[in-house]
Amino acid sequence: MTDETLRQVLDDEGRVIGPEPAIPDADLRALYRHMLKMRTLDGRMLSLQRQGRIGFYGLATGQEASITGSAYPLRASDWIFPALRETGVSLWRGTTIQELVCQLIGNSGDVLIGRQMPMHFSDRKVNSVAWSSVIGTQLVHAMGAAWAARLMKTDDVMVGYIGDGGTSSSDFHAALNFAAVKQVPVVFFCQNNQWAISVPLSEQTVSSSIAIKADGYGLPGVRVDGNDLLAVITVMREAVERARSGGGPTFVESVTFRMGGHSSSDDPTRYRDPELVKTWEKRDPLARFGAYLRGKGLLTDADIETWTAEINEEISQAVTAAEALPAPAIETLFTDVYAQMPAQLEAQMKYALSLGLGTRFEGAFPL
Repeated sequence: MTDETLRQVLDDEGRVIGPEPAIPDADLRALYRHMLKMRTLDGRMLSLQRQGRIGFYGLATGQEASITGSAYPLRASDWIFPALRETGVSLWRGTTIQELVCQLIGNSGDVLIGRQMPMHFSDRKVNSVAWSSVIGTQLVHAMGAAWAARLMKTDDVMVGYIGDGGTSSSDFHAALNFAAVKQVPVVFFCQNNQWAISVPLSEQTVSSSIAIKADGYGLPGVRVDGNDLLAVITVMREAVERARSGGGPTFVESVTFRMGGHSSSDDPTRYRDPELVKTWEKRDPLARFGAYLRGKGLLTDADIETWTAEINEEISQAVTAAEALPAPAIETLFTDVYAQMPAQLEAQMKYALSLGLGTRFEGAFPL
């Protein structure tokens, strides 16, 4: 049964109020730097979108601890099935900022070759699977991959991410029900950031929590303070170890807050009380974890200044390099279909190239 107690390690001021997870000091510093990287990247990419240099961006500002904490306990062979705000998981696992910027542009450096919407990121080398704007479908994919892992007798774990709004989708029901019946190695991780675009949680569900929904499917549900990095790591470690050892799925509700809009296309001031935002600003995950690190002598103002400068330089170099790349080659329309191109497709490619449209997309197919 679900224990709806909100799991915490740190209070809002970064003081320890619960058992601390065992994490090396070097990792604690790396975790803070990663959250700082995510927040800095959000600001820079939103600026690019406002300048018209990328078309769309989904911010994770305010949710850095939830994202980073869920990524830390995973091993390289585990698979992630993200939604809009989990690009930071891929970045933690090895995706570069330049690869992300290329995806936002959709150019020849994009690992998806311009085939997806911006922020619909995936990266095979870090076991991150593409997601769809059709809400909740990635949970079924995560469940299916976990079932495959069980059939293949591997101990890899799958993590399916979803927002609070997605828990109202039919795929949420299908994924959790099937995962529980088959006892597959999957963790369903819900970032409850209080808003399904402009719909508040109170109009999304009347259940006492999101986590309690797990009871209907017969799997454990856990609630954690999503702005407390150490608490998220603790809860996620337990869920991942349970799945890896054959104990079956877990549903985690990470209670956090979306500080910005749903995306760069959204204006949250039209539907959200600014006083609510001020309340959550006092629970800033970076400030909380930063206070904890300072208390342990692991973080200084100089560290933050140095890291911020390094991150900004990395982003600047990534943007410059990405914007210099051309669009995907027109040949990829044909080469990116089959492992071995069939004769009829090869003939179509040769015909397309013979039309003198060039080797790039620009102007080739006017709409």
